[in-house]
Amino acid sequence: MCRPGTICWWPPVLRRPGNVVRCTRRSGQLRLPSSLLRQAPSLPVGVLAGSACVAAVTLLLFPLRHFVPPNSLGVVYLLGVVLISTVFGLGPGLATAVASALAYEYFHLPPFNQWTLTGSGEFVTTLVFLATALLAGFVGDLARSRAVEAEEQRRTADLAADLAHLLLRAEDLRTALPAAAQRLAQALDLRYAAIEPAVVAATGRYGALPMRDGATQIATLLIPTDLPEPTLLRLHQQVVPSLQALLGAACDREVVAAEQAALRRVATLVAGGAGPSEVFNAVTREMGRIMGTRHTDMTRFEVDGTLTMLSHWDDHDGLDHFVPHGSRRPIEDVPVARLVWETGKPARCTTDDSELFGHTREWAPGSAVGSPIMVESRLWGVMIAFSRAEGPQPEAIEERMMKFTELLGTAIANAQSRAELTASRARIIAAADESRRRIERDLHDGAQQRLVTLGLELRQVEAIAPPDLQARLSRMVEGLTGAVEDLQELSRGLHPAMLSQGGLCPALKMLARRSCLPVELNVGDIGSQPEHVETAVYYIVSEALTNAAKHAQASVVHVHLTVDVTVLRLWIRDDGIGGADPRCGSGLIGLKDRVAVIGGEMEVTSPVGSGTSLVITIPC
Repeated sequence: MCRPGTICWWPPVLRRPGNVVRCTRRSGQLRLPSSLLRQAPSLPVGVLAGSACVAAVTLLLFPLRHFVPPNSLGVVYLLGVVLISTVFGLGPGLATAVASALAYEYFHLPPFNQWTLTGSGEFVTTLVFLATALLAGFVGDLARSRAVEAEEQRRTADLAADLAHLLLRAEDLRTALPAAAQRLAQALDLRYAAIEPAVVAATGRYGALPMRDGATQIATLLIPTDLPEPTLLRLHQQVVPSLQALLGAACDREVVAAEQAALRRVATLVAGGAGPSEVFNAVTREMGRIMGTRHTDMTRFEVDGTLTMLSHWDDHDGLDHFVPHGSRRPIEDVPVARLVWETGKPARCTTDDSELFGHTREWAPGSAVGSPIMVESRLWGVMIAFSRAEGPQPEAIEERMMKFTELLGTAIANAQSRAELTASRARIIAAADESRRRIERDLHDGAQQRLVTLGLELRQVEAIAPPDLQARLSRMVEGLTGAVEDLQELSRGLHPAMLSQGGLCPALKMLARRSCLPVELNVGDIGSQPEHVETAVYYIVSEALTNAAKHAQASVVHVHLTVDVTVLRLWIRDDGIGGADPRCGSGLIGLKDRVAVIGGEMEVTSPVGSGTSLVITIPC
């Protein structure tokens, strides 16, 4: 039996129902000559078969010698010699050749039924026949050898093709090993065979053949210990090399598939606009697992010649993380980072490079490979893969790391562009809000006060004016009063004093009272929020009410505002005609921009005939 955990194949006698893996070739499809050639020739059986063949030919020739010249009858014996040599080998063939010469001379050369080797003619005839028979035996044995060799090559090619089909098309290599072991055992007529994807030592119960990919052992082939020498020779010369190549190719395919899956996961994060910290951690984690390194670090080059630690991953829960995130250290303390900084290209070094490691040698790992992180053609940072292995890391690791650092460069460039865009939009909106405050202050302290003063002076003039002028002065005062009210309304629209003085709730209530549409306002206990959040919410509600009054043909507007620990949620819904689309240049674009500037999100739902609904979430 195989050891526990070993992936193996057992012959049909020992196999339990349900454990059989279907093979790609049926044994019943083998041709009869092929099955005969596969059997090892037996000398006793061959001699008996040769004797029977000689006896059968001798009896067959008795009726023929009345019609065929005696010298031509030996050809039939030669056919028997060729047959025995081809099927049973050279030994039985030579014995059949000698027996055929004796039977031919005794029974079918005149005088019949007696030895006549004393005559020169009979002796020469017998000698020529014997030499021809021996040559026919050699030819038959050579034909057998060539046929056996061709059959072995065909079977080896069929085995290699079946193993390639099983191993290279499997999604998981481990699941394909049982079928591969079964096919191998059937092809070589083994009692059992097992393929274990680990290093296993041979025991008295089974032999172990290591499967290597270069200098690395990737699997072990377990076989019976009592195999014949030809089978062992075939295993070592033909089967093991091809199986090693297939296992190596299958492992490489799995590595490539895992690497592509990791790159897809990182690319999905980048395309989804994930934050830099999330992308950094994902890249260091995926790279460390794919490269099989001890740990990986991501650092950024600073203008003062230092490195800033941004992300770290190791294969044993952070035990190697002796440099905290956000901390800085000189570039000279990390030799591989210094090489990347100086050359702008991938670099590697080991602890044997004493001139590079210097005083850091006592904590340094066995080897380190650094890959530059380029952002818009500028050296931004370095990704470092550390290993404690004695030998150097694989030659192609720099190229594989570059695939991840290219995604990193794209993510960093995108994050920087988004940050710059957000900052630019925030500056524009902040400047607009400040301009509104300044205009409102100037109107209140300047033009509005002058109009009020002018109205008071006209009232005084009206009191002492003749009766015919009082009516005209009264109309002028009323006009000035209306202008002052219009100016106050304009200043409130620019920046309401209620928002600054009373807070968000009173300002929203004032908006609801002044709206020309009925407003159902539901504001929870929101407390005091940052000024930019309160300003954004006020203008969002104000713009939404204005849009509903102008375009929605609504009869009522519902406003609901709540705040939890970290998020402010605002719902605005009307029962109008719907059909609002921010892509068509409506006022909703300005609302989305204002929400996006403060890190919020706005969802617009406006089916035709069913009103418009705005759902806004703002971090607070």
